[in-house]
Amino acid sequence: MRFRKYISAFIFLFVGALSSAQELPPIEVFMPEVYGAEDQNWAIDQGSDQTIYFANNKGLLAYNGARWQLHESSNSSIKRSVKVIQDKIYTGSYMDFGYWEKDDYGNLKYTSIVDQLKVDLLEDEEFWSILELEQWIIFQSLDRIYIYNTKDQTFSIINSETTIIKAYKVDNTIYFQKINQGIYKIESGKEVLVTDDRQLKDQVVVNIFMDNGQLLIQTKEKGFFVLNNNTVTSWDINLNRQLAQFSIYNSIRLKNGGYLLGTVSHGVLLIDATKRITQQIDQSTGLGNNTVLSLFEDKKRNVWLGSDHGINNINFNAPFRVYKDYLGILGTVYTTLMDDNILYLGTNQGLFYKDYTQKGTFNFVKGTEGQVWTLQKLKNTIFCGHDKGTFVIKNGVADQISDVAGTWQIKELENLPTLLIQGNYNGLYILENRNSRWRLKNKLDNYNMSSRYIEFVKPNELLVSHEHKGVYKLVLDNNFENVISHTRVEVDKAIKSSLTTFNNRVLYGSDQGVFYYNTALNTFVKDNTFSQLYNPKDYSSGRLVNTNDRLFTFTNRSITYAERGKLSSNYQLLDLPLSNSIRETKDGYENILYVGNDKYLIGTTGGYIITELNTKNQEDYRISIDAITAHILNVDPKKLNLSEEPLLENKENHLNFSFNVTDYSKYLPSLYQYRLLNFNENWSDWSTSPDAVFENLPHGEFTFEVRAKVGDTVTSNIASYNFTIEKPWYLKPSAIVIYFASGFFFVVLVHMIYRGYYKNQRKKLLQQKEKELEIKQLENEQQLMHFKNLELEKDIEAKNRELGMSAMNLIKRNELLSTIKKELGNTKNLDDISKVVKMINRNLNTTDDWKIFEEAFNNTDKDFIKKLKEQHPNLTSNDLRLCTYLRLNLSSKEIAPLLNISIRSVEVKRYRLRKKMNLPHEESLSSYILHM
Repeated sequence: MRFRKYISAFIFLFVGALSSAQELPPIEVFMPEVYGAEDQNWAIDQGSDQTIYFANNKGLLAYNGARWQLHESSNSSIKRSVKVIQDKIYTGSYMDFGYWEKDDYGNLKYTSIVDQLKVDLLEDEEFWSILELEQWIIFQSLDRIYIYNTKDQTFSIINSETTIIKAYKVDNTIYFQKINQGIYKIESGKEVLVTDDRQLKDQVVVNIFMDNGQLLIQTKEKGFFVLNNNTVTSWDINLNRQLAQFSIYNSIRLKNGGYLLGTVSHGVLLIDATKRITQQIDQSTGLGNNTVLSLFEDKKRNVWLGSDHGINNINFNAPFRVYKDYLGILGTVYTTLMDDNILYLGTNQGLFYKDYTQKGTFNFVKGTEGQVWTLQKLKNTIFCGHDKGTFVIKNGVADQISDVAGTWQIKELENLPTLLIQGNYNGLYILENRNSRWRLKNKLDNYNMSSRYIEFVKPNELLVSHEHKGVYKLVLDNNFENVISHTRVEVDKAIKSSLTTFNNRVLYGSDQGVFYYNTALNTFVKDNTFSQLYNPKDYSSGRLVNTNDRLFTFTNRSITYAERGKLSSNYQLLDLPLSNSIRETKDGYENILYVGNDKYLIGTTGGYIITELNTKNQEDYRISIDAITAHILNVDPKKLNLSEEPLLENKENHLNFSFNVTDYSKYLPSLYQYRLLNFNENWSDWSTSPDAVFENLPHGEFTFEVRAKVGDTVTSNIASYNFTIEKPWYLKPSAIVIYFASGFFFVVLVHMIYRGYYKNQRKKLLQQKEKELEIKQLENEQQLMHFKNLELEKDIEAKNRELGMSAMNLIKRNELLSTIKKELGNTKNLDDISKVVKMINRNLNTTDDWKIFEEAFNNTDKDFIKKLKEQHPNLTSNDLRLCTYLRLNLSSKEIAPLLNISIRSVEVKRYRLRKKMNLPHEESLSSYILHM
């Protein structure tokens, strides 16, 4: 980022008219915080690669158009002088002088001639200038001149009893001034007096030139003098009278034959070949500081100023001229108009005008304070659309004809010479010319939308654009009093969109491109040709301007325009490389005005720019690679040799390439494009960044290529650099051999392991089969046992059935016998009955039946009686018998015949049994016995 510091300075009367309103070449200001060194720069020179070098307070400062680099002094002293001679950069400082050379890595390395040759210096010597003459290099301090022979590395010294201000090279002769003694030259290594004229004796000589075979001597305070035949005369009396008001510190002769003088506190003065001061450029007109310590014109006619605070670059050769309102009087220019050589600027601070053919300040049109939206010449009348309303401008006077706020635009009505239509904040209005005076006639009813852009498609039909609502088609009545209808036209609405008429077609510009209105379809259709004027990545606004049969559009990167081809009716699309950041226009309100001779005026936020479209950049630009670094992730980078094709370690796959085009034009920015062959064959997008970074590159051979363009001129060369990144250790031949050996060993090992494995598996399989056979045998035995158990269970079930049937038979028998006994009790023949009863009683004796039943029960449930006796040892045989019947889940009614007792007696027995077993009241006796 480049910083500028603009400060008002003193303006002298004799140059006041010149400096107050100058269209100056572009000036670029670099402050110390930008170039990373101290503020003062005492000398400037340029290398063969066009790098600019500065003798800075902190060391040797270099600038190649892309980046600044400071090379600090070894003894931390101020650099007072710098001179590039072949491939060496010589510098002079406090108690030292020497040279810098660039190594293969792009680094500058310093060699002290004083230390190397053990030069015996005077105390506190500083070296203020360095000159070259054949094989000699002259180092000048305030006390001595050291003549260094580069061939045999020897010295000769010229001493002075007084101060030597500076040394100068004029036509292969070295001149210098001894203060209060005169001007000398060096011949055969000796000093020779040239003149000790009293006009120069007590004056500080700033510079010496050759003019028409005569020495032209410039002094600090008295101007220029000519030395001819040992006679000193004034070069130009009037010029010297003007220069006497300044303190000149240095000067240079420009390649165009003019002179540029650097002053102590008033910037620079430009003197043309007619010996006139044509321009004064100081802080009030763009310099960063008024005290100029050093001057230098580079190979492309850019002038560099080393000031007391910062560095300035004036692009005298640029195809642009800039008018900058540093005092902030004009404000932002929204609209412009040229009428009879009178230039009008409509700004956010009012309307201003001046005679474009004359130098001078802009005049303010009274009454127009505030925002001006449009300036148009219609019906031989200049109209000013203003935030306050509408004005007619004549002879620098504003006549307000409408007080309706916010006049955006004014249009003529077809075949109606006395009427105009204007778009305002709140709709459309009609202006009428009555008695040669324009006045507001009426507002068009039924429409209140803001109407910034209006374009007619038919006499009574027009299109109105609103960036937030879209484009509407309005139909007006014949009296222009009402809007009969308004319908939205199908087109995407866009912020900063616009309408204009070009080549008899209404065009709509937006971020989607350029569209033309199709009357038959009542819609907008994309124009594929004009849409190429826009690049979606560079879109800044859809503003379209039709001027001088050219259609202009504005993008972030440039101004693009379309014009008819000279040999065909087709349009050619051209580019004016003025980026948005440089031209400083107001997005959505860009304006451009044709001012004659193929020159165009572009309104900016603080003045305007004048450019010529037919001025093409004819320079031959070359790009070079400055430095290359490679590093391992999170490790400090190392610089690579620029003259080799290095083999990098595999981990050193993070590379940074720095490159540049040594162009110093402020209004022609350098754009770069690069690619890395064998990684990505496609060129990158154009970018202003002079660096390319690649991370985590794979192994292989690569070629980095970079090219650039300045404006629309592509560099004549493509800079390239070849390098190779090693394969990772695991892909190297030695590793591959190890892989094969390891693989073979692994295969053998695996084979052995598998042999042992399969042997063990076979053994295990045999063991497993044996176990399976054993298990199968066990399973078969278990199955046999299962079958036997099933048979036993069947036997038990059969016995249980038999037991049940036996119990039931006993019950039925006893019941029958009891019944018989009961019936016999009713028989009267007692003897017979007695015999029968005895027989029945014998049969009712259940003792033998119980033994049989108990044996059968024990066979089926032998553990029950045992368990019952263990838990309740106090039970009697009758109790056990009752428990057995309960185990069979017999009811009291069924148990009574078996015991040959009544049911009531069974219940009593059950009750007594519960007591013996100590059962709780809530627990059932039958459930307890069944679940034992």
